[in-house]
Amino acid sequence: MENSLFATRIALLWGGWSDERIISKDSADACLEALAEAGFASVEMLDVAEGETVRRLAAGEFDLAFVAMHGPFGEDGCIQGLLEVLHIPYTFSGVLASAMASDKAISRWVYEENEIPLARGLSVADAEPATVERVLGALELPLFVKPAVNGSSHGVSKVSAPEELPAALRLALGSSSHAVVEEAVSGMEITVPVIGGSEPFALPVIEVVTGAEFYDLKVKYEPSELHHVIPARLSEEVIARAQELAVRAHTVLGCWGASRSDFIVTEDGTPVILETNTIPGMTATSLLPDSAARSGIPFSELVTKLVEWALERPGVGTGALPRPEIPGGVS
Repeated sequence: MENSLFATRIALLWGGWSDERIISKDSADACLEALAEAGFASVEMLDVAEGETVRRLAAGEFDLAFVAMHGPFGEDGCIQGLLEVLHIPYTFSGVLASAMASDKAISRWVYEENEIPLARGLSVADAEPATVERVLGALELPLFVKPAVNGSSHGVSKVSAPEELPAALRLALGSSSHAVVEEAVSGMEITVPVIGGSEPFALPVIEVVTGAEFYDLKVKYEPSELHHVIPARLSEEVIARAQELAVRAHTVLGCWGASRSDFIVTEDGTPVILETNTIPGMTATSLLPDSAARSGIPFSELVTKLVEWALERPGVGTGALPRPEIPGGVS
């Protein structure tokens, strides 16, 4: 089994068309190195934006897809749907879990239904004066305005005054059909990675120290030692609660392989969830690999486990169904 595992022909998928294309390349580069270090003999990076990629996947050149795509088309169920149609096993979460987690309005509903604490908020589809008035009447400043479907802090604004809200909504709606507006919650920012297949478990909680208003793009991709405190400086009870909530979020969304849920811990010790990432960053500065390493799981072992869990996932791509033949190939 061990030898056959490392003979798996892996398509390392990156790129696409999202705002996070370049970060996706960084993740893929790091995963390529880690997979080679682990002993996988056949790994090839493929940019999903290249037309030849779909043809090669459909032609049966690969046994498994390692997805290193972030944001729309990669983390929202799109690439997962293609891989399901082609019956190719793939890392990380499936179509439905990816779609639900990537839409902050939908994931907020899932959190609420499963008693995961979250900030008061609304979903809106425009920046018209009536919408602005409705938001300001329902929620208290300061607010965070976010694209409902995007990632890596693109299009996120903090609104401290009423006159700032229309521009923040327009910015968020520039990259998503709807936006989520949430009351800003004060406290310690933490993130909790969860890994595993049928029995997921939480890794060490990371305290995120930014020195900024929020964990923005600049901070996210600076050296991890500047911003990651592991374990977080919290009581054992709060850490255990955050880990339990992260595993719950992972489970109720239907995640697989890995996820990473972000929280704000309020003054009374309540972890308030912000979002769940179904394909966390996989670069040298990323939170998931850093937390895994602190728990004794080096990067090469982490990517190996992700491949194993992908092959164990029930359903399409596990050998239960034959790979479809594509008459004449894919043009």
